[in-house]
Amino acid sequence: MYGLPFAIAGSVIALSFGLILGYLLNRYLSQARIESAEAKAKRLLAEAQTKSKELMLAAKDEALKFRDQAEVEAKKKRFELQKEEERLQKQRESTDYKMERIDSRERQLNKRQSKLDRLQNELDRSHQKIIQELERVSNLTRDEAKELLLQNIAAEARQDMARVIREVEAETKEEAERRAREIITLAIQRFASDQVAETTVSMVPLPSDDMKGRIIGRGGRNIRAFEKATGVDVVVDDTPEAVLLSGFDPVRREVARVAMSKLILDGRIHPGRIEQLVNKSQEEVAAVIRETGEQAAYETGVPGLHPKLIELLGRLKFRTSYGQNVLAHSLETAGLAAMMAAELGADVALAKKGGLLHDIGKAVDHEVNGPHALIGADIAKRLGISAKVVNCIAAHHGEEEPQCLEAILVEAADAISGARLGARRESLEHYLKRVKALEEVANSFEGVDQSYAIQAGREIRIMVKPEEIDDLAAIYLSKNIAKKVEETLEYPGQITVTVIRETRAVEHAK
Repeated sequence: MYGLPFAIAGSVIALSFGLILGYLLNRYLSQARIESAEAKAKRLLAEAQTKSKELMLAAKDEALKFRDQAEVEAKKKRFELQKEEERLQKQRESTDYKMERIDSRERQLNKRQSKLDRLQNELDRSHQKIIQELERVSNLTRDEAKELLLQNIAAEARQDMARVIREVEAETKEEAERRAREIITLAIQRFASDQVAETTVSMVPLPSDDMKGRIIGRGGRNIRAFEKATGVDVVVDDTPEAVLLSGFDPVRREVARVAMSKLILDGRIHPGRIEQLVNKSQEEVAAVIRETGEQAAYETGVPGLHPKLIELLGRLKFRTSYGQNVLAHSLETAGLAAMMAAELGADVALAKKGGLLHDIGKAVDHEVNGPHALIGADIAKRLGISAKVVNCIAAHHGEEEPQCLEAILVEAADAISGARLGARRESLEHYLKRVKALEEVANSFEGVDQSYAIQAGREIRIMVKPEEIDDLAAIYLSKNIAKKVEETLEYPGQITVTVIRETRAVEHAK
């Protein structure tokens, strides 16, 4: 019984001793760690102080280097400023010297001007005295002497006047190019006046005459809408079961014909439907134009044409000249020119291309003022066609001189295609009457010796009597004949009036 308490007491004592011993050990270890941390902190502080001193020394060295560099730059700038100041000082001195010279020269000029004024006054007085002396000697006043002088030089002045008129005409032509759009309407009317029945009217058949009333519409609204959409005139007359479409633009007329045919088949004729079918017809005609142009280029073996030229070739399908289809004529001309070139050893490809494109200007000659040959040549040149082909186009009616053999062949092939029997509708009798009337107009003027209508009536060449018509009168004569031709004759295209004045001196050696 007494052994258990003693055991418990021993355990308590042992536990207390262990706790005391652990506390002391922990305190010792903590103290050691604190001392170690303090030593490490002192070491780090010493290292930081050492690095700080090194950085301060490096910064001082850098500052010294920067200061030295700045001083060098400052010295350099001061030297440059000093040089610039010296240069400006020299320039100011030079400027002052020049100003002094200018002032001196101005004073000298003023003195000379004063002297010249005095001399001019003296000359005026001398001139007046000479005039008075001349009037006294000749017994003529100044006005009488001037009149006599004008009469003596009148013949020479007429030659100078003719030259001046030519110069004025050249300037007027340049101005006329800018105003061409203002007068193109007159040119279109004159060009188409002889071709209304042949090339500016299309007929559309009707299933019955009752359709005419539906085409006209209530109060004429349908026909007005159709004319506005297509740009052609619709003629509804007494022609049985047909209406006429009249317009100068063949492509517009074809669009109108296709649209009218669709409206008749559709039966629904009102402004909204008209606009839809006209737009659709324009697309169809444009597609036909492209296909036709590509087919023409393929048939003639002329590849690589510009798309614009392909389109213009296709437009020629709807263009006629004296009843001859222009596209068919162009294909025929290309074939003829190629055959002749092959026989003569010329460039077949060049002749074929020139023949195909020679009438390309007719696709737009209702829109642009001038001969179709020059219009076509200008278009081809702007679209990258070679200079020889451009010359073939421009020279096929004599507007330009042929520069190569192929141009002459194209001109000949064009004449052959148009002159063959049955190619064109104009009868020989009508042609002869037109040419004879043209020559009669020229022969009706005084001073005309002979006149000849050439180039199928496209030019009238007039020989005048040189003793009656001088150069100035020849210019006036060409203008008057051209004016009378415009007023009295009807003809397609344009007619060139050429007046030739020739003086011959003939002597026989015996």
